[in-house]
Amino acid sequence: MLDTHVGWSDLRVLWHLLGKRVRGNSHTERLDSFYHGQARDYDSSRSRLLHGRQAMIDAIEVPEGGVWVDIGAGTGENAERLAHRRTRLKSLYLVDLCRPLLQVAEERIARDGWKNTSAVFSDGTKFVPPEGLADVVTFSYSLTMIPNWFCALEQAWSILQPGGVIGIVDFYVSRKHPDAGLKRHGWLTRNLVPTWFGNDNVHPSADHLPFLLNRFELSLLEEHTGTLPFVPFARVPYYIFKGRKPADSAVGRPSLRHFDN
Repeated sequence: MLDTHVGWSDLRVLWHLLGKRVRGNSHTERLDSFYHGQARDYDSSRSRLLHGRQAMIDAIEVPEGGVWVDIGAGTGENAERLAHRRTRLKSLYLVDLCRPLLQVAEERIARDGWKNTSAVFSDGTKFVPPEGLADVVTFSYSLTMIPNWFCALEQAWSILQPGGVIGIVDFYVSRKHPDAGLKRHGWLTRNLVPTWFGNDNVHPSADHLPFLLNRFELSLLEEHTGTLPFVPFARVPYYIFKGRKPADSAVGRPSLRHFDN
């Protein structure tokens, strides 16, 4: 049954979603404008909207002594979801351009004593871990908020070790004529979902999955729909993707391959 209970936390978030104008000339300024005032309510409010995060995290084997980069990490929720498995890592970098969300992550790290975890204010399309390469790169409902999302994926490729893993969970819509084996969404979903979410600078794309399937070796792909809080009967599509950079790949940017539009 859909949870329609509204508390003070929900009201604060709804105000920022519906009543507050997002301002700023840069992506960082717009993120700060949008999340300032709701950062501390983020995890509780988004728990009923951002589906599949735990499933994506659980699908990834944590490499012993490895380096994990979480792009658009926000409050550090993914690090929390890793639980005891987090201690296997050498380094976990929580990368974000939103200061209000990152401050919550920093407080979380300090409070819980995560010695191998760092909150990093940086652009996910440019970030390189101090070690140079990563074993795992993840995006949890952040790819749809990165204007140049394809650059973020290219950067993920460039910092991944050959054989490294990428994990993504995010909103999306299908193409009008998706490739065989992929779900096809109706006209209303393909047009309404991007328009609805676009008001908050979230951009579900029909090109995420084709791009990922072109770049990475597929390990896991699940296509689902999830509920929207306070909107009875509404469902929004999301996907869980796990891929691998081919073991024989050179370090750095991939060569461009054919990519159908």
